[in-house]
Amino acid sequence: MPYVVDSLQALATTLRNVFRKPTTVMFPKETRARPERSRVSFALVHDEHGEEACIGCFLCEKICPSDVITVEAAPKRVSEATGKKRGYCEDFTLDLNACIFCELCVQVCPADAILMTRTHEPPGFTREALVLTMDKLYANEKDAAATWATGTKLVEMQDPTRGSAGVEPSTDAASPGLASEETRE
Repeated sequence: MPYVVDSLQALATTLRNVFRKPTTVMFPKETRARPERSRVSFALVHDEHGEEACIGCFLCEKICPSDVITVEAAPKRVSEATGKKRGYCEDFTLDLNACIFCELCVQVCPADAILMTRTHEPPGFTREALVLTMDKLYANEKDAAATWATGTKLVEMQDPTRGSAGVEPSTDAASPGLASEETRE
């Protein structure tokens, strides 16, 4: 007898959902509204002087758990805008085939050169279409205003003392939960 009750409950659920309006969206023609913090693609940006912000430091390449970022640094040269010697990136490649969108590359960038955007990449039908070259990444820069965070903002959000009035971060190497030898005495 319990099988009959379970079967009737399953049939009732099915009948309730048969008459529900479908939520399927035909993606290339229609797009759904995405959450504010959604992240779907990457962009390289220029700094306030109009130069490329990437300094070729390899931090994004080193921290990437999927190993999908390849950076080729150019030799350091004098910046035309500031007159100071700085690093440049000769080639930057990001392979979306294996990217897990963890945003670690954005968080670790000291120059806030790489951002995640909310704009979708067009569907790729070949593997080569999912490889973002430096040109494609700079073309995505126009969508950088749609991002909700840069690396600097993300690091500030993770600061445990943020919001605490008058608390300075500890420079002590000891664990914050344990008192050091000098404070116990």
